[in-house]
Amino acid sequence: MAIAGGTFQQGLSGLNAAQRGLEVIANNVSNASVVGFKGSDAEFADVFARAFNGSGSTNGIGLGTSLSSVTQNFKQGNINVTGNPLDLAINGNGFFKVASTAGEMVYTRNGQFNLDKDGFIVNSKGDKLQGFPIDATTGRVSDVSQNLAISQASIPPSPTRGSSLEVNLDARATPIAAAVPFDPANLNTYNNSTALTVYDELGQSHIMSIYLRKESGNTWSAYATVDGTQVDVGVAPVTPTVAPAQAAAGSLVFGVDGQLTTPANAQFTVDLSRFVTATGTPFSSTGTGPNSYTFDMSKATQYGSSFSVQNLGQDGYTASPFAGYNIGPNGTLTISYANGKLVDVARVGLYKFTNPEALQPVGANGWLATQQAGAELVSLSDDSAFGLIQAGALEESNVDLTAELVAMISAQRVYQANSQSIKTQDSLLQTITNLR
Repeated sequence: MAIAGGTFQQGLSGLNAAQRGLEVIANNVSNASVVGFKGSDAEFADVFARAFNGSGSTNGIGLGTSLSSVTQNFKQGNINVTGNPLDLAINGNGFFKVASTAGEMVYTRNGQFNLDKDGFIVNSKGDKLQGFPIDATTGRVSDVSQNLAISQASIPPSPTRGSSLEVNLDARATPIAAAVPFDPANLNTYNNSTALTVYDELGQSHIMSIYLRKESGNTWSAYATVDGTQVDVGVAPVTPTVAPAQAAAGSLVFGVDGQLTTPANAQFTVDLSRFVTATGTPFSSTGTGPNSYTFDMSKATQYGSSFSVQNLGQDGYTASPFAGYNIGPNGTLTISYANGKLVDVARVGLYKFTNPEALQPVGANGWLATQQAGAELVSLSDDSAFGLIQAGALEESNVDLTAELVAMISAQRVYQANSQSIKTQDSLLQTITNLR
C-alpha cells in the first residue's frame, strides 16, 4: 500500500509538472505576436528522499518531479520596419526605461511610443520614456535622466557669430597697384568676390560680400561689406565717431607651395561698427550685443588654377517653425526646423543588468529591477556592450512558434504517460484489494 501510494504521488507530480509546462508553453504561444515579448522556459527538478545504508550508498526511490523555476529567455527578436519615427527597436542588449503612472521605473523592450498632449514620449499605458537632455550650447549629455519630450515650438533666431571661406586664389592673377584704393563699386580694384547671408539678433538677413585683392608678391587682402556698407576685417571692434573712408582689410600671405603662411590661423574679426554707424541701426537688436564675429580663412590656398570657392558658411539663422524629429542609432533625439537647422536635444538611455533573468515581470512587457538582477548599467554612448536603437522599427516577440508547438506535443505525451502510470498503479491496487 505504501509503495502504491508513493507511485500515485510520483504520477501526480508528473501530471502537475506537465500541466505547468503546458501553461508556460501556452503563455509563450499566446504572446507570439506581442511586440518586445520575451518567452519563458519551464525548468524542472526531481524530488528525492535520501536513504543511506551502512556502505554509504543510496537505495531510495525518487518521489517524482517539481517545477524548479520559470526563466525568461532574452534572446534577440526579429526587427520589423514600421516607418513610424517613434517606434523604437533595440538591436542587441539593453532595455528602455519608462516612468509608470504609479511612480515606478519599469524596464521594457517594447518600443511602441507616441506623443501625449503635452509632448512627452509615452507608451500605450502613458508611461514616460526616460532619457538624458543635451546642452544646446556645449553638446554635453546630462548625467541625470528625465521624462523625454519633443517641443514643437519654433526655434528662435541666432545671430551670426562665425563665418568661414574656403577658397583658392589664382596665383597667376595680376596684382593691383597699391595706389589704387579699394572700392566695392569698381571691379578694377579687386580680383574676385563672393557673398553669403548673415543674420542679426532678430533673425533679419544681411548680405556680406567678400572681396579678394592681390597685392604684390604672394600677398592678398580680404575686404568686406554688409548690405553694401564697408566693414573692417582683421581688427578689434571699435566705434569711431567718424569712420575713415577706407575700411581695414585682412592680409593673407602664401608660401611658394600655395599654402597660407600668415596669419597662422587666419581667424579674422569682422567689425560691424561701420555698418552700425552708417545705417543708424545696430547689428545687435538691443544695441548692446556683440557687433562683430569671426571670419575663418585658414583653408585658403593660392595655386596656379582659377579662382574657386570650395566652402562658404556661417552659423547664424532666422527664426523657423518645427519641421520634424529623428532618433539616431545611438539614441540621439534630433529636432529639425524648416530653415534646415538640426538640434540634438536628448539621448534615449539604454539600460542593462548583469542577470536580467532575475528581473521581476510586471506585465505589459515590463520588468522591475531586483537585487538579484544586479546593478543598473546605463549607456550614454555607442557602447558595444549595449544594443543600437533603430527608429521606425519594432522588435518582434522572440517566441519560436514551431518549437513551442513541438514542445506542446512533447508535454502532452508526458502528461499522458503520467496518467498511464497512475492508471497502472490503480489497477495493481484493485488486484491487491480483491485478494481473498
